[in-house]
Amino acid sequence: MLQIEIDGKQIEVKQGATVMEAAHELGTYIPHFCYHKKLSIAANCRMCLVEVEKAPKPLPACATPVTDGMIVHTHSPKAKQAQEGVMEFLLINHPLDCPICDQGGECQLQDLAVGYGKSSSRYQEEKRSVVGKNMGPLVSAEEMSRCIHCTRCVRFTEEIAGVQEIAMANRGEFSEIMPFIGKAVETELSGNVIDLCPVGALTSKPFRYDARSWELSRRKSISAHDALGSNLIVQTKEHTVRRVLPLENESINECWIADRDRFAYEGLYHESRLKNPKIKHGGEWHDVDWPTALEYVRKTLDCIQKEDSKDAVGIWANPMNTVEELYLAKKLADGLGIQHFDTRLQQQDNRLTGTLKGAQWLGQSIEDFGRADAILVVGANLRKEQPLLTARLRHAAKTDAQISIIASSKEELYMPLLAHETVHPAEWAGRLKAIAQDLENGIAASLKNAEKAAIVLGAEVQNHPDYAAIYAAAQSLATATGATFGILPQAANSVGADILAVNSGNTVQEMLAQPKKAVLLMNVEPEIDVARGGKAVAALKQAQSVMAFTPFESETLREVCDVMLPIAPFTETSGSFINMEGRLQSFHGVVKGFADSRPLWKVLRVLGNVFELPGFEFDSSEQVLREAVNKDALAEKLNNQTTWQGESVQTASGLIRVGGVGIYHSDAIVRRSAPLQATSHAKAPVARLHPATLAELGLQEGAIVEAGQGMDFIRVAVEADAYLPEKVVHLPLHTENAVLGALMDSIELGRA
Repeated sequence: MLQIEIDGKQIEVKQGATVMEAAHELGTYIPHFCYHKKLSIAANCRMCLVEVEKAPKPLPACATPVTDGMIVHTHSPKAKQAQEGVMEFLLINHPLDCPICDQGGECQLQDLAVGYGKSSSRYQEEKRSVVGKNMGPLVSAEEMSRCIHCTRCVRFTEEIAGVQEIAMANRGEFSEIMPFIGKAVETELSGNVIDLCPVGALTSKPFRYDARSWELSRRKSISAHDALGSNLIVQTKEHTVRRVLPLENESINECWIADRDRFAYEGLYHESRLKNPKIKHGGEWHDVDWPTALEYVRKTLDCIQKEDSKDAVGIWANPMNTVEELYLAKKLADGLGIQHFDTRLQQQDNRLTGTLKGAQWLGQSIEDFGRADAILVVGANLRKEQPLLTARLRHAAKTDAQISIIASSKEELYMPLLAHETVHPAEWAGRLKAIAQDLENGIAASLKNAEKAAIVLGAEVQNHPDYAAIYAAAQSLATATGATFGILPQAANSVGADILAVNSGNTVQEMLAQPKKAVLLMNVEPEIDVARGGKAVAALKQAQSVMAFTPFESETLREVCDVMLPIAPFTETSGSFINMEGRLQSFHGVVKGFADSRPLWKVLRVLGNVFELPGFEFDSSEQVLREAVNKDALAEKLNNQTTWQGESVQTASGLIRVGGVGIYHSDAIVRRSAPLQATSHAKAPVARLHPATLAELGLQEGAIVEAGQGMDFIRVAVEADAYLPEKVVHLPLHTENAVLGALMDSIELGRA
């Protein structure tokens, strides 16, 4: 440990620490622009100059390592003079447009100019002007004259996002920050450069000129868009969400959020938002009040259960619903004798049911996972499924962790990998068994020899028709190598649904094969949320009654439903999610409900009262949570072990569809966010195949073909991709192809 004195205060720090880090630990603020604790040191703004005794001139605190006995002055006349000089230099070319700057009120340059700048400038020369840049639909770079060249954005894209998409061109007074010529910033983490920018050079394009920071209320919340459970600050004005920012939580999302979390709010007030309860009469939709709608639900369910049986009703629930909503939905189902309840909307293989000892989860904390020395990821599209977790893996890989990937396609992860195998999905179980049989070589050796190792399964494994066989093979490999075994859950509350044990009776896929007379949709858009979307819609058309509890209406719901009840998205209700590491996180609504929508937990509570069921006397979501989950016993319910033993069912005889769910098609809110849908990630995908497979099918690259799964077909262009295994079709789930069958299932291609 090294001893350092800063402004008369003594502190001990580790070897290699900088003066800036020592000051932070001591609680002493040193002004800075280019320094950021998560980025490499650039030392190019010089705002952090401090006086160090025995040094001939002021030194930058961010780049000066501590030496034993060092004495530092951060507010001495010499330090203040240096800081004032730097501030004067930074303001030479900075435009004096604070009143119209989007950063006004939260500008670091503005704040430091008051505290560390002079009252006037000696420079009378004309200020330089820099042409604005196009960085895509999410980040505005229209006012690059404000840039002070701190290079935080440059370092972020290179070090955290993995690929340098922004750079500084030219030198001296001609220096400019810009994206590469003709390209936008396309990383799925791009919005973080907005937070990093200390001035008004990079701002949020959707939020541009929408509101001033001091007009906004700030509320804490939790992301509902993936299983990481990122902590958010949701900023509101006039009872609408205006902006979403990260709330720092080092153990989950650090100080970042993904673009999906940041910009999805633009979908909250889409024109398709359902305003009032609606009932269909004679093919026409009519607005009704809540008592009428709930009474209609009661009469309909009573009638169908009397005419047929309680077996004739099924519930399809979205695993992004909160703990409270899922618990009350299951409690209502149990009270009414409804046996069929399923949240596994994209899952095809149900053979693990009854053999699992607990809820499927990551198997460890997110921080521990990021600190593993060796990691094997099977069947995941990491950047689409878990963009922030991928950033943690990227950091681990750069600090010598050995990361191996077995997948259906070669995803560009921008990190050094020990192995990146593209294997036909039908061979995944066999490949894992082969690795377990040779523990002295390759992937197995890295796992076995690591002090801490992990094996995780992604969404493509979970949606695989041979999920049980792959799961068992991965579990056996983890046992043989001493690795921690886990999965990457697909939705915000998938772990919560497992812990509550809500799934019972027929699966959704079984309910498609044998349609029910009545179906309750809990926040589900069947045409895209359910595997085999076309078949799901067909099954619902056969039902006597389909009742949708939904924030949005759609053409599909208007066609198949006879009643639609407007429920609140996560921003308008209180509730809880259990994330991938088994952490229970609760949140409150940040704005009041839109129009006549209601929180789903309240709707279900009232339905329980309408049906005169006992145990529905709740006044708050906190009361529901206390009954639903024993927080002290939560960890006991997390266990990935299974006793399943069986044989593989999938073969490589035909074409298999791979590619996962598009990153901006994962849920109803994201799908309606105009800025996200304007990105390159949201474009309708082409079908990609290995050149040999194209040749075997007699197809040429660029041709328009008919892609079919079951009775449903679409037209799509084909492209060659030599990195794919043979006999696979890479076609991610998108609204344009949602009518097709399940992911990881057989597909046919033919000439259009």
